[in-house]
Amino acid sequence: MIQLTPWPAETIWEQVYPLLPDFTVEVLPEIDSSNSELMRRARAGLHEPTLLVAERQTAGRGRLGRVWQSQPGDSLTFSLSLPLSPQDWSGLSLAVGLSLAESLHPDVCLKWPNDLWFQDRKLGGILVEAASMGARSQVVVGVGLNIQPREANGLNTPPAALTELLPELTAPACLARVALPLIQTLLAFEASGFAPLQSRFAARDVLKGRRVHTSDGQQGEALGVGVGGALRLQTEAGAQDIQSAEISVRPFP
Repeated sequence: MIQLTPWPAETIWEQVYPLLPDFTVEVLPEIDSSNSELMRRARAGLHEPTLLVAERQTAGRGRLGRVWQSQPGDSLTFSLSLPLSPQDWSGLSLAVGLSLAESLHPDVCLKWPNDLWFQDRKLGGILVEAASMGARSQVVVGVGLNIQPREANGLNTPPAALTELLPELTAPACLARVALPLIQTLLAFEASGFAPLQSRFAARDVLKGRRVHTSDGQQGEALGVGVGGALRLQTEAGAQDIQSAEISVRPFP
């Protein structure tokens, strides 16, 4: 599908400028990976806050090295680069997911640590990376959201599409909904961490109260997410905190 709707780059810049005067918005028709590009810039010493939208990604990346396929109009893929120095990084991807879900629709749920779900199907994912700059770090937050339905071939979780919830939604309109609240959430996270967001995350937690299994072989009942963003899991050996984002968690059917 060809993307015909104009991108709201100027509108987003005007909204964000009072918070980040050196903020820029870029829209590229094609790139290997928006996250990779912003990480390259950060390592090269370019630290300006930047929102980079890719209409098509040829080598998009998800968590755990998974490939994110992106075609114009079918999905929204963007990355946001900000200098950030929170006291505690724990729960950052959860804060990002919560911001996106709240900006999109009341029925969008969250699966720890960084997926957006609808009816036990995946709407989108988040990839958070950081480049160190001495006392301060540059964080790059990558977001991929399914706008139109997509094939489930090769996917571990069946895909959902935002047009199931918002039939007229386009990728540019989706970006306009989520960009400013996401930046506001990241700045608030820098100041206060994840704890103030815990109860709001719990209201959309798709795993809480369900039996789940993890990629490192654990099974149990998901008890919810703690103030630091760890997943609480009740196993036969007792309650465990899962903190590593390298562990995948899935509910039993």
